[in-house]
Amino acid sequence: MKKTALLFLLFSVFLGCATANLPPVTSQDFYWEEDERRLWLRSEEEEAAINKSGLIYEDPELEAYLNEVARKLQPADILDKIPFSVKVIKNPMLNAFAFPNGAVYVHTGILAKMDNEAQLATLLAHEMTHATHRHTVEQVRNIKNMTAFLAVVQVSLGGLGGGVGDLATLLGSIGTVAAVTGYSKEKETEADMVGLALVVKAGYDPRESPKLFLHLKEFLEEEDIEEPFFFGTHPRLQERIDNYEAFIRKGGPGYQGGIKGQERFIQKTSHLICLNACLDLKAGRFGFAEKGVKKYVGIKPDDPEAYYLLGEICRQRGEEGDIEKAKEHYHKAIAFASDYPEPHKGLGLIHYRQGEKELSKKHFQTYLSLDPQAYDALYVQEFLKHCSE
Repeated sequence: MKKTALLFLLFSVFLGCATANLPPVTSQDFYWEEDERRLWLRSEEEEAAINKSGLIYEDPELEAYLNEVARKLQPADILDKIPFSVKVIKNPMLNAFAFPNGAVYVHTGILAKMDNEAQLATLLAHEMTHATHRHTVEQVRNIKNMTAFLAVVQVSLGGLGGGVGDLATLLGSIGTVAAVTGYSKEKETEADMVGLALVVKAGYDPRESPKLFLHLKEFLEEEDIEEPFFFGTHPRLQERIDNYEAFIRKGGPGYQGGIKGQERFIQKTSHLICLNACLDLKAGRFGFAEKGVKKYVGIKPDDPEAYYLLGEICRQRGEEGDIEKAKEHYHKAIAFASDYPEPHKGLGLIHYRQGEKELSKKHFQTYLSLDPQAYDALYVQEFLKHCSE
């Protein structure tokens, strides 16, 4: 219902007619429009606000890797005109977006769902095509009242969980078009098909491209939720999958192989899977969080933090059988790292609520002895007082 109401409000502030298509930056007829130059300046201001917000996932090695993949997708003359740069936003929603000046933002949520570099290249190529084919300036020209448009989006999204509201308040008019409303069906299809051609030209396996959207569709349907961003729109997702598969079939032998880059992608991105699971857990999205951690455990089966996080998911969810599962996960985390304090706090909370005060006291004391400067030491000490009463 929220999604339907949002779309109704958004469409009410769009013009009925469409702007004529601008030639892409690859065209000989290309030149920067005057309003487009102003759009770039505004994009830089919005970009600066996001970069200073604390939402950026600071990882120079990962950022360098993402930008390396992006540079493979565009020739040097395009990069001279649009200096693309890629950053990661700490947000569990399944999304990515690009400003017209080439600033591309990828959410941890969508990176955590990908399997390989070919799928990453598909996402980046799609977003970069929005910039090279000047979709934002065309879309902005079609908005009758930008102030009303922005107000509607921020009010509609501000109350949503999962980190959506935090991002919505940061986004200006350009970022809102790029990140929230998406583009017309024709523009999105163009970005998909031009992007797929870039993926093939860079040597990646295009057969991985529709899998990216298939993963998203299956995951959303399994969790029975709707994302308020373009990537979570179920009918469009299926249509995009069909378009990709049809284009690959028509592409011939050149579209039947290439680089997948799974090992390198996992090496560069595996550490953010747990981070994103924490974001899902914080938002109360237990199913997303659990699947994310289990994916990470499949990559690194001896990481105590992963088992602690599984324990937290079970403890906080509290469904039938969860508490016993939480205990098992906490004990497994301790078995992998005896000096890891966090699982002891989790066990202390469980035993306290089960009325087992001596066991609770033992784990709380162990937690504080392993981390005397814990941020929640006073909170734990209050539990200890009650255990002794």
